[in-house]
Amino acid sequence: MENIYSKLRNLDAYPKVNEDFYSRTLSGGIITLVSSLAILLLFFSEFRLYLHTVTETKLLVDTSRGETLRINFDVTFPAIPCSLLSVDAMDISGEQHLDIKHDIIKKRINSHGDVMESRQDGLGAPKIEKPLQRHGGRLEHNETYCGSCFGAEQSDDDCCNSCEEVQEAYRRKGWAMTNVDLIDQCKREGFFQKIKNEDGEGCNIHGSLEVNRVAGNFHFAPGKSFHHTNFFLDDLLAFQKDSYNISHRINRLAFGEYFPGVVNPLDGAQWIHETSNGMYQYFIKVVPTIYTNIRGRTVHSNQYSVTQHFKNLEFIHLNSHPGVFFFYDFSPIKVTFEEEHISFLHFITNICAVIGGIFTVAGIIDSFVYYGQRKIKKKMEIGKFR
Repeated sequence: MENIYSKLRNLDAYPKVNEDFYSRTLSGGIITLVSSLAILLLFFSEFRLYLHTVTETKLLVDTSRGETLRINFDVTFPAIPCSLLSVDAMDISGEQHLDIKHDIIKKRINSHGDVMESRQDGLGAPKIEKPLQRHGGRLEHNETYCGSCFGAEQSDDDCCNSCEEVQEAYRRKGWAMTNVDLIDQCKREGFFQKIKNEDGEGCNIHGSLEVNRVAGNFHFAPGKSFHHTNFFLDDLLAFQKDSYNISHRINRLAFGEYFPGVVNPLDGAQWIHETSNGMYQYFIKVVPTIYTNIRGRTVHSNQYSVTQHFKNLEFIHLNSHPGVFFFYDFSPIKVTFEEEHISFLHFITNICAVIGGIFTVAGIIDSFVYYGQRKIKKKMEIGKFR
């Protein structure tokens, strides 16, 4: 057993020196104090990094398909009344959504930007006694109301009980409403009076769109869109103006859910236009993004980059009309962000490197100072004897 102990003692890489041979100096004490403070400071720095999360980023080919995309928006138009403002969406698959009202809120604002009224778009018309029936007579007692669509019925059972439903029937036919004064539903709802009352006002419109995950566009435009011979033309005939001021401010535009660190470049963007009709276009490249936090919760969302262009329209023609257009396409590359902690072994390795590195450097400095002082002292003594 003693032989084994002796062999183990021979393997000692840290031979001990008798305390009688120690020589302690003032410079060594100062260096020890400074190096200890440095070790303590770096230890807490590494410990703080260990407690905090780091985000690892990866780029992958996006192989997802058959999904939908939610677009969240909040846009203010200071010079277009809410009655004239509509939202349309379409994509390259051929799917079209005209004058979207679901999940959309409009707020009337005055010239100072103050909110005057907030309402969900697409609410029904007020009830009026004895409105015009589809058969031409007036509503009688205990008779079910079925308003005329004024020639736009698709079947004998179709009813248009509000001005909005008449307009929708006309949109399905691809007709323009050139004689709105003759529409009983619009007259009794005060459709034109409402537009006239909102003259000089603006509109804040916010909500969300659920679209297919393919390239497409959505736009905000004055008037109601009609589909005719594969083109979209705003129904501006009934309330035509010389120009529409499409100045706007994008308070928020996001493709998908929020996740920490996301930057939407159009949030807060503003564009002022004071002259004639125009088409403002945003060309957006959407980058699919997956974010996983430290607890394992995964958020499937998107980031995007954008370029923009303004097209001045001297007159309205079939394939160009005033409004703000957002054209979006998808990147084939997907970005993944994953939060994670530094491993404990990595933390211990860094601590050992800090302690060992500072201890070694401090030893070199101490040796340099100690032997330097001795040589200087020896030279001074030789000079004194001479």
